[in-house]
Amino acid sequence: MHQEMRLFLNALLEKSGDLIRGYYERESVSVEFKEDKSPVTAADREAELVMRDLIQKRFPSHGVIGEEFGRENDQAEYVWVLDPIDGTVSFMHQCPLFGTLVGLLYQGRPVLGAIHQPVLRETCVGFDGQCTFNNRAVHVRPTSELSASTMLATDLEKIAKHKNYEHFDALRKKSRVFRMWGDCYGYMMLASGRADIMLDPVMAPWDVIPLIPIIEGAGGVITTWEGGDACTGNSCVAANKTLHPHVLAALQANTHPLLN
Repeated sequence: MHQEMRLFLNALLEKSGDLIRGYYERESVSVEFKEDKSPVTAADREAELVMRDLIQKRFPSHGVIGEEFGRENDQAEYVWVLDPIDGTVSFMHQCPLFGTLVGLLYQGRPVLGAIHQPVLRETCVGFDGQCTFNNRAVHVRPTSELSASTMLATDLEKIAKHKNYEHFDALRKKSRVFRMWGDCYGYMMLASGRADIMLDPVMAPWDVIPLIPIIEGAGGVITTWEGGDACTGNSCVAANKTLHPHVLAALQANTHPLLN
């Protein structure tokens, strides 16, 4: 793996994390709403600018794709993908189920990904077919039955709007535990062996690209809702290798047999 980029990743997470923590600890944070009605704060924008500035100074030939400030040189060999605060709704309510997402594309494919929770000081990094949680190697847990699984999601309303909710609800009822521990924190729980299934019906590139090296490095599978390439898709289903095909089957309600 590109060792220099892995070390540089730590600087991105440290600097953006310091800024985000400062805003999180305030009594209140001003919130605006974008055209798509999603919330944004000064912390989102400033954290992305901090990371963009660090990238520009260290790797001026690299490209950047960020949620708040768009694309720059995105046809470069190396492209950083940034979501400064994934889970802004949680952040603005001082709920720590949010995080910073950073990914690195090399020739269009994700080779490095990180989820950083700056308040809890938890970091999950995927690289070279490996995944670490606070520098300790982690793996998805080997749950083999839906009835024993813990399933997570971010937003039921979005599932109802964009996917077949009845199929999802049938799957939810087959799981042992279902919780809304969502956004990027749910994927960190999955990768570190604290949950079994995580899904989102709508994803942007900065939401999903950083997750791919993490989930795959932890031994899991991550695809779109329909089973396609997560890197180029706009939805996400992640689970271990045993559960994943059965989760997809349930969401599509096809003839693939469901695990008990």
